[in-house]
Amino acid sequence: MSVVSRRRGVDCPAIHLNLNVRGLPLSSTLAINERSASLIASGRDVIKLGLGQSPFPVPEVVVEALRANAHQKDYLPVRGLGRLREAVASYHSRRHGVARSGEDVLVGPGSKELMFLIQLVYYGDLCIPTPSWVSYEPQARIIGRQVRWLRTSASNNWGLQPEELEALCKEDPDRPRLVILNYPNNPTGYTYGMDKLRRLADVARRYRVVLLSDEIYGELQHDGAHRSIAELYPEGTIVSSGLSKWCGAGGWRLGTFTFPENLRWLLDAMAAVASETFTATSAPIQFAAIRAFEGGDAIEDYLHQCRRILSALGRVCADTLRRSGATVGEPDGAFYLFPDFRRFHNQMRAYGVHTSPELCALLLEDTGVATIPGSHFGRPEEELTLRLAYVDFDGARALEHAALAPPGALSEAFVREHCSRVVGAVERIASWAESPGVRQTLRHRTA
Repeated sequence: MSVVSRRRGVDCPAIHLNLNVRGLPLSSTLAINERSASLIASGRDVIKLGLGQSPFPVPEVVVEALRANAHQKDYLPVRGLGRLREAVASYHSRRHGVARSGEDVLVGPGSKELMFLIQLVYYGDLCIPTPSWVSYEPQARIIGRQVRWLRTSASNNWGLQPEELEALCKEDPDRPRLVILNYPNNPTGYTYGMDKLRRLADVARRYRVVLLSDEIYGELQHDGAHRSIAELYPEGTIVSSGLSKWCGAGGWRLGTFTFPENLRWLLDAMAAVASETFTATSAPIQFAAIRAFEGGDAIEDYLHQCRRILSALGRVCADTLRRSGATVGEPDGAFYLFPDFRRFHNQMRAYGVHTSPELCALLLEDTGVATIPGSHFGRPEEELTLRLAYVDFDGARALEHAALAPPGALSEAFVREHCSRVVGAVERIASWAESPGVRQTLRHRTA
């Protein structure tokens, strides 16, 4: 290679990028987290409602299991540690009444990586309800898969309607499709009732759709009554789970896929690719994860208090936004709200805001509250929606005090005392949206 050609490769690296990757930005959730950290380092008071990271600590019994297994250093099987796979299968049988064995489970370094692998090995369209998590569509783009967006509406809590799935499948009944169903949902916080799940399962069965049911927030359904669509469509549903959300261990990077036996060929194909890429998931983490999936009183008490806190906080945040005029319902689970500010269209235009990215950028500038635009979740840019993750509070302290509170729903006073940064952030958003005159006041307050 000549000096000229070497220099050209250095000076113009973009011409050597894969076309599917060229222009691909950093994941929205990670980008806003890094942007927030940068602003905080520069002296700004930023309330981080962008990255959806659990505010709660990992349960102590699971941390103890990690300590006890810190010495584990060997490469583990590509599919995952046998004891862990059995624990995951037992978990789904116990929670959802779906009979699975350890042979049906694949363990990976986060469910995000497993979602990438399934799109890589499965030949078919990726079908996603909109709004949806920010990484489903970019992963398909990297791989070169066609994405079909499935319409939803705020009137139906942004949920996929069976009629929409039916209409898509009717276009080409024999076309292979992978449909992602995520609930409780990121970015909306809503879930599906059993009647809706049953009707979706009927359509999926009729057209032999492969369902990837992303239930990473299942244990954080506020009433503790999450049900898996795998109960209704066991032969065609892959259940995605992991430790990041319900166990507070996002940085541990452990995810699981649980397959029906008749899709074992898909598991095998993913494992073959995994053997050539990540090899195996961290050994100490896998041993510790056994304790998490085994459950027990300590885990159940932890989850109960997490749900109480998130339920009360979600209710207060949604009420605050609704009183200001934003359109948003009370969340069913997880820790997200997806408000629509269309009522403030004229005020926003006066701010110079015409799109959801402009909305979030100015909101961060004026109030110090970091959120993510609705367009990053598959919504039209001109729709003034955004996602906020109500997670910027001391989860350990909140858990400690929730355990001392009377049984039943936690009070607004509890929320205001122990989740004050989140409540204050949502009040800033509401005030900012209501009145252009608030801009300078808030900017001065957060400078």
